[in-house]
Amino acid sequence: MQTTFTAEQLLDPAIQRSNEILRSCVHCGFCTATCPTYQVLGDELDSPRGRIYLIKDMLENERVPDETTVKHVDRCLSCLACMSTCPSGVHYMHLVDHAREYIEQNYQRPFTDRALRWILAQILPYPKRFRLALLGAKIGRPFKFLMPDARLKAMLEMAPKTIPPVSRNDDPQSFAPKGQQVKRVALMTGCAQKALNTDINDATIRLLTRLGCEVVVAEGAGCCGALTHHMGKSDESHKTAAKNIRAWTAEMDGQGLDAIVINTSGCGTTVKDYGHMFRNDKLAADAARVSGLAMDISELLMTLDLPERADKDLTVAYHAACSLQHGQQIKTHPKTLLKRAGFKVVEPADSHLCCGSAGTYNLMQPEISGQLKTRKIRTLEAKKPDLIAAGNIGCMMQIGSGTELPIVHTVELLDWATGGPQPPAMTIEGKRVPELPILR
Repeated sequence: MQTTFTAEQLLDPAIQRSNEILRSCVHCGFCTATCPTYQVLGDELDSPRGRIYLIKDMLENERVPDETTVKHVDRCLSCLACMSTCPSGVHYMHLVDHAREYIEQNYQRPFTDRALRWILAQILPYPKRFRLALLGAKIGRPFKFLMPDARLKAMLEMAPKTIPPVSRNDDPQSFAPKGQQVKRVALMTGCAQKALNTDINDATIRLLTRLGCEVVVAEGAGCCGALTHHMGKSDESHKTAAKNIRAWTAEMDGQGLDAIVINTSGCGTTVKDYGHMFRNDKLAADAARVSGLAMDISELLMTLDLPERADKDLTVAYHAACSLQHGQQIKTHPKTLLKRAGFKVVEPADSHLCCGSAGTYNLMQPEISGQLKTRKIRTLEAKKPDLIAAGNIGCMMQIGSGTELPIVHTVELLDWATGGPQPPAMTIEGKRVPELPILR
């Protein structure tokens, strides 16, 4: 793609990077076949190729974003399926992130949009605030019919019926390995996950210590910054990311780390991109070190001696989170691990398509998100599994709100199969729980 940025514009590192990305695009349109919003809406401007043209025009002309451009950029899920299918290696993620930052700085959204985005940015990254908000949503759910905005209704509908108790495992501390130590790792406990599902971190700690890892929850680490980053609020996202970088480099420079383990794939995609996000910052070197050590939990488990089992009593439908299969290009590890642990693994049709969660997307774009959720659940249930496994809390909440099948994190099943407790979600009232064997 030909671009016409001026020499002065190209002095801006963000413009320079976007120019590189734009020039790598060859207009082939392969991305349209794998773009969920294009599949649902059928509008070229709701495909990566269409959005690329809009972003190019906006950035080249330093134009105040118009309503059309903002609408179509906002409709992007950032599922990154386009990056998996692009034959030219167009790094769409960096381009759309730049576009969102530009829009945030140069576009005056309607008041209700600004208010909702501000509320989400002030609540979701902070577990204590989020817990209070979930309690309020639980109380307000019976009155959702009074909500004037579909997005407010979506927020009430997505709140879990029960709020899990606080887990003390999320506090800064170290967990000793069972037996001989083979690795020392830092666990990112996240933000929203600590309010929505405390079982995931608990299972991760049990499993890793059982396999010989010392697990450290570093002092000062918290939200990865993804939620605000994808809203274009770069100052806020960089502040929270910087706290993580400082916390983890302190551990790296202290007793050392073999990995920074992340069990929420949306966070993992962002942390692995810290090196790019901070490339022009004084934290650039440390950010690159952190990105280099960041691993999804499935990546780390592939390096450890996970016991093999021969049982095939449970059929697990594996949902591949977009941030894992497209953002991090991890496609086989979770399935390999589940099979090794004795589960029969099946995959839904069109497993590359997003479930519609995408961070805050299901709250800000509930209609499109709802269509994608319905499609995803239909393809999962068509496999007639006993339960569903996924590697991202957002996907688990999205899919779990529309099916009676239990949905659990992959690591919970692996913990159970190697001596841990049965995942609590498999016994939740109202879910269709099969007759389950005891895995020991």
